[in-house]
Amino acid sequence: MRAIFLLFLLGVVAVGAYNYGTGRDVFQLPGTSADTLRNTVRATVKGTVGETGTEVKERAAAGVHTAINRTEEAVAAAALTSKIKAKMALDDLVKAADIDVDTDGSVVTLTGDVGSAEERRRAVRIAKETDGVTKVADHLRVR
Repeated sequence: MRAIFLLFLLGVVAVGAYNYGTGRDVFQLPGTSADTLRNTVRATVKGTVGETGTEVKERAAAGVHTAINRTEEAVAAAALTSKIKAKMALDDLVKAADIDVDTDGSVVTLTGDVGSAEERRRAVRIAKETDGVTKVADHLRVR
């Protein structure tokens, strides 16, 4: 759209330069009145600028919505991660400081070293039982 506008504008400038060089009214084409041509140019430019403004507004609105969605997803993931870490910190068997919890949507990944197979099972169960979790990827290693 921008390229069409620039080509149009270049054409108008070329006609104006040609007519200026030949002594005619700058915007006058053979067989047209200057007022008719001016009105046509104004209407075309106004329409093009209006369409471009609408496109810019639509793109900006889409960008804002995308940013809001990404922010909401990040906040939800952080909240889910915090819930799981808090539950692990309150558990007597699980050493939460040794376990990393990463959340992508509703999928949780557990990584780190644990002291026993029982601690590993308990950490995975805590994550699975947390509201909002649909899947747990267990990457825990028993020392």
